[in-house]
Amino acid sequence: MTDTPAETDAAPSHFIREIMRDDLAAGRTTEVVTRFPPEPNGYLHIGHAKSICLNFGIADEFGGRCHLRFDDTNPAKEEQEFIDAIKEDVRWLGFRWDAHEYHASDYFEQLYAWAEHLIENGLAYVDDLSPEEMREYRGTLTEPGTDSPHRARPADENLALFRAMRAGDFTDGSKVLRAKIDMAHGNMNMRDPVLYRILRQPHPRTGDAWCIYPTYDFAHGQSDAIEGITHSLCTLEFEDHRPLYDWLVDHLPVPARPRQHEFARLNLSYTVLSKRRLTQLVADGHVDGWDDPRMPTLSGLRRRGIPAVTIRDFIGRLGITKSDSLTEVQLLEHCVREHLNKTAERRMAVLRPLKVVIENFPEGEVDELDAVNNPEDPDGGGRKVPFTREIYIEQDDFMEEPPKKFFRLAPEREVRLRYAFFVTCTEVIKDTQGNVTELRCTYDPATRGGDAPDGRKVKGTLHWVSASHGIPAEVRLYDHLFTAEAPGGGGGDFLADINPDSLEVLNDAVLEPALADWPQGKTLQFERLGYFVPDPDGRPGRPVFNRTMTLRDSWARAQKQDRKQARPPGGKAKG
Repeated sequence: MTDTPAETDAAPSHFIREIMRDDLAAGRTTEVVTRFPPEPNGYLHIGHAKSICLNFGIADEFGGRCHLRFDDTNPAKEEQEFIDAIKEDVRWLGFRWDAHEYHASDYFEQLYAWAEHLIENGLAYVDDLSPEEMREYRGTLTEPGTDSPHRARPADENLALFRAMRAGDFTDGSKVLRAKIDMAHGNMNMRDPVLYRILRQPHPRTGDAWCIYPTYDFAHGQSDAIEGITHSLCTLEFEDHRPLYDWLVDHLPVPARPRQHEFARLNLSYTVLSKRRLTQLVADGHVDGWDDPRMPTLSGLRRRGIPAVTIRDFIGRLGITKSDSLTEVQLLEHCVREHLNKTAERRMAVLRPLKVVIENFPEGEVDELDAVNNPEDPDGGGRKVPFTREIYIEQDDFMEEPPKKFFRLAPEREVRLRYAFFVTCTEVIKDTQGNVTELRCTYDPATRGGDAPDGRKVKGTLHWVSASHGIPAEVRLYDHLFTAEAPGGGGGDFLADINPDSLEVLNDAVLEPALADWPQGKTLQFERLGYFVPDPDGRPGRPVFNRTMTLRDSWARAQKQDRKQARPPGGKAKG
């Protein structure tokens, strides 16, 4: 028997792990085989990441395997682009399926043969009811359905009609094949569900070979059985489909008997994870494609600079339960910040430049200053940063009439420039409209890279970039796509909750020269500003950077405040 994983803080026990452990101990299975079965009609989102991490991760824990199977039973909505994107996303998350890539279309002939088996045994029939009539005959949650007038057709007639459906003798939607179960069943999914429908639509893999296609409910369990899946893990919306899953497996000569188990899906605040809604956002132009960094798709998160390891960490913290709940998006952001704070290199960038002339610094001279790559990483090394007479600072780092707690630059005030010198503002230059366009300052050469020898202190430290060495760049500041915690909540239009300020584009940013050729996909910290990553839209001499997120961690701060409130006076925290 395969050794089962030991429980650790990183992998706390949950009910699916216990089911697998019990099945192995009882000999009901000798190897754990799971599957991740995406429908290739869109890009994967972070909700799918929960299923991916569970299916691939738990199979690996038990020394088993996980299959990647494409549920390609609806060619009207499926494209090769989505298949390729799904594979890229699963690989990016860190999982491999090796030789175990499958498609439901691999089994079309076998599924068709099993449909004929049901017909021959009086367990399926061809129905002529229209979709509207079928809904009417189906009944309600409190009232039983009514038998279709075609339900009593003899098996040989049904078989002939079904074969004619495959031959293309009937128009799309004119006939379907239905399972003959029980129109009075308390579970609506058991009221003679549709198994096959007519659809003249070329398939990405089978071309025009078929004009009838199996439904998901018919293809899914049987595909599991063909592949020898032992544990078919689904989200809770498929719980009501499990009786049908079991009925089909019980009534067909399948080579194995998989079991379906359900877990709660991921619901994330300020986010929509409905594929229908995500498709609408793309189709209606509310975002710039499936990989827009505001989208919760894995490709969007990757383009935004969120590392795959932080998504796995986030999913691992959620646990696996059967209770639906709403997870704060701030927890995901906390996981990202926690990781990047330790691993991301630091660089300086000025997003809204204000020119500063240091009048007592020699013209044409360049001072190469030492800067650390990551203060959290003692082995992270360092770099040289050029300092010149003219530099840029952030516009927000200067105020002509500062309030009491503003500790940055102001007239006649001294501040520290990061890695460089103390500087004092001596003059403010304005345009004809009164806007500040330039500052004149002096610097203290004795403060190079540290504190003042005479012991004087400054309260503000500013980042900066050399005007003559800086790299011009476009910077895109992304924020949450929605302003509501539950977009469209209460039956409203989710589009009405779109954040009009979810993207701000800055075209005049200036970056330190070390960022001229920063690697794609490598997230870094712009000091004092946030985490950023290069975007593929950049070009030589004009990079584009996307903001991954700001430095401010509201989730961690809220958790700290909760712990503080739970601590009794003079004692330890409760619990």
